[in-house]
Amino acid sequence: MQKEGVPISPRRPSPLAGEGARRADEGLPEPCSIHSTPRTKTFARRLRRASTEAEKTLWGILRDRRFVDHKFRRQVPIGPYIVDFVCFEARLIVELDGSQHAENARDRLRDDWLARDGYRVLRVWKNDLTDNRDGVLTAIWHALEEPRT
Repeated sequence: MQKEGVPISPRRPSPLAGEGARRADEGLPEPCSIHSTPRTKTFARRLRRASTEAEKTLWGILRDRRFVDHKFRRQVPIGPYIVDFVCFEARLIVELDGSQHAENARDRLRDDWLARDGYRVLRVWKNDLTDNRDGVLTAIWHALEEPRT
C-alpha cells in the first residue's frame, strides 16, 4: 500500500497472548539504559498517556510497523533523555517540535549526545505535520532508507 509515493505497510493483527515477545535473533540494537532511571521511565509512561494531537497523529502512522515495515516506539527513555519516536533498527529518532524548540541550545546538546550514542535525529515541526503531512512522511522515509554511518 502507498500514500503519495511513500510505502505504508498494511495493518497487522495484534499478536495472540504470548506471541508478541521480542525475538532474540532479530539482532536489533538494545536501547541504551545508561542513566535511564525508574523516575525517567515513569515520566515517559506519563508522556505516552498525555500525547499531543500531533503526536497521536504521527503515532497512528508509525505504530505496529505500518510505516514501511519499521518498528517505532514512542516516548522512550534513551540515556538521560526521553525521545518522541525511535526506530532502534534504523537508529532513527523523530522529534516533534513546537515553537518552544526554535533555536534551542538544549536541543542541540541533546542531539549531540544522541548522535554520539549512534542515533540520527530528525526534527519535525508540529505545524509541518498538519500542513505538509506527505512531506513529513517522505522525510522520515528517506531518513529510514539512508545508510547509517
